[in-house]
Amino acid sequence: MFIYYDLIIVGGGLVGASLACALRHTGLKIAIIEVATWSQQKTPPSYDDKVIALSYASKQIFTGIGNWQTIESQATPIRQIHISDQGHFGFSHLSHQLANLPALGYVVGARQIGQALQTTLKNSAIDIIAPVQLTQIHANTQQVEIMLTQGEQLQTFQTRLLIAADGGQSQVKHLLDIQQQQYDYQQTAVIANVTLEKHHQNTAYERFTRTGPLALLPLQENHCSLVWTVKRSDIKTVMTWSDAQFLQHLQQQFGWRLGKFLKVGKRTAYPLRLMQTKSHDVPRVVVIGNAAHTLHPVSGQGLNLGLRDVASLAEVITTYGDAGSRAALQQYQIWQQPDQQQVIHLTDLLVQAFSNNLLPLVVARNIGLSLLDSLPILKKRFIRQMTGLNAHSSRLIRGLPI
Repeated sequence: MFIYYDLIIVGGGLVGASLACALRHTGLKIAIIEVATWSQQKTPPSYDDKVIALSYASKQIFTGIGNWQTIESQATPIRQIHISDQGHFGFSHLSHQLANLPALGYVVGARQIGQALQTTLKNSAIDIIAPVQLTQIHANTQQVEIMLTQGEQLQTFQTRLLIAADGGQSQVKHLLDIQQQQYDYQQTAVIANVTLEKHHQNTAYERFTRTGPLALLPLQENHCSLVWTVKRSDIKTVMTWSDAQFLQHLQQQFGWRLGKFLKVGKRTAYPLRLMQTKSHDVPRVVVIGNAAHTLHPVSGQGLNLGLRDVASLAEVITTYGDAGSRAALQQYQIWQQPDQQQVIHLTDLLVQAFSNNLLPLVVARNIGLSLLDSLPILKKRFIRQMTGLNAHSSRLIRGLPI
């Protein structure tokens, strides 16, 4: 016996949950399938909480979904961005005032975003099916059939549209043999929260060092979230440093603009790769978020691009009577593929250009930074790209509900 849904979202992370929340008032019968146990954690914030830099467009999307008011109470606005190249003359300073925006972005705990989305889902008619194991998928031009196991029980579902939002190791892509292309940067990101001697003044820093980009994102008081890119061959050494050694080396790379680094929290590390899902011919299936594209963390575009996937797809779903039709999914590609390609190419270009110490390239990139800083028109265009406002002008990106 089949259980029918208008659409099924595989993956209940921030992207999948955001899509479900955006569509909760449409009257569509929606299910989220999640392999992990679904629970609302209300533990208080911790110094070591993972944080996310939301672009201004993402703030607009959460406003349209109806979650921003809850998220904003935990968010730190980014009003300035300072970009520099270690040991060289080039730098650029970006300000929210130039773009006539209240902020360029916001830094907030991933857990706070997740809790806001889960609360919204709890008060909706959306079904959460978890924890389950996805075992088979059969797609044709009329529908998609999904088989999964929940404990000892085998269940079968039918839907007009299957959405893969299940991350870089997507089981949906695996079962349907949807291919991807991947490039290994041979770099590892070290993430931790740090405390500084001076207040950050709501400024985010992107500093290109000899080992890769180093980003500091402003948090409350004198705290910042650190994303430090190091060579893969050096990661074992970096992770075995004492806190004092780590802070000393970090100080050498960043400098003294914010005074002394006083404290570092728990360090985590993950390898950096560029992954992009190839176009596929599987009917009534769409891939979004990290399942579609996994990016280098330079400029913090990963989740923000995934949320813009949500914004465009939600508009398609509510525009077309049959959201899984070929015409509907082609429209989604028309709206969202240019944004995806621009962000992927820009982040990859930044990594490649600033990870190479050949003298001609060093001179060229520093001239580029100086030009960016001195030309307001160029700076405004760059800000629009970084804030996500160059994307398709969907209702959600305009801060309007679906």
